[in-house]
Order: sequence, then C-alpha cells, then structure tokens
Amino acid sequence: MTSAATALSELHRALDSPRGPGVVAGNWRWTVRQQMKAVRALLMLESEHPDDAWLSARRGTALRERRALLARIGQLEPEVLQCPDLEDVRNQGLRLLTDINHHLQRLRDMAYDDVELELGGSE
Repeated sequence: MTSAATALSELHRALDSPRGPGVVAGNWRWTVRQQMKAVRALLMLESEHPDDAWLSARRGTALRERRALLARIGQLEPEVLQCPDLEDVRNQGLRLLTDINHHLQRLRDMAYDDVELELGGSE
C-alpha cells in the first residue's frame, strides 16, 4: 500500500520528468498514467461513512470533493495518452495535484478537530 505522500510525490515527479517527441513522450505518458492510477487508488480508500454527527456536513463536503477529484482523474487519464499538447496535460496534472493536496489537508483538519473534541480541546 502506497502512502498519500509517496503517491503524490511520484505523480509530481512523473509530471516534471522530461517530455519530448517519440519514445520519450510515450514513456512520459505511460509513467504519468501509472502514477495517476496510484493516486486514484489512494482517493478510493477514503471512508464514505461519516462517524460523528457534528462533522457530518464537513464530511459530506469532503465526499463530494473526492468524487469531483476522481471524475477529474477519469477525464485526464485518456488525455495523458492522447492529447498532442503535453504541456497542457502537465499543467492540468499539476493543478489536480494541488487540489488533491488541499483535499487531503481538509481531511487531516477534520481528523484533528475530531480528536480535539474528544479530548476536550484547549479549554
């Protein structure tokens, strides 16, 4: 099982690797596509079941956000293999990475808030 940091780092590394004509472009496309699969698998592991009622609205928002991110990955995967403009594909991939990082940070914030409530917070 790949950690979130590893999967995102590997995709970022793949997107930043050299792109060029011919075999180099084909290798780049294949590597990026494989790393996108790892990130998709990571997002699929998130729980869809809110545990606490007080966080249910935020968890519902996170679930909708996750679904939107998965849809974007689904749209970008064929473009990685077919789009002639590799720089555009790379930019879309980098934007997707940024959005996934923000999503994961919101999940960590919710986990922290949940623990803080259970332990009584700072008051």
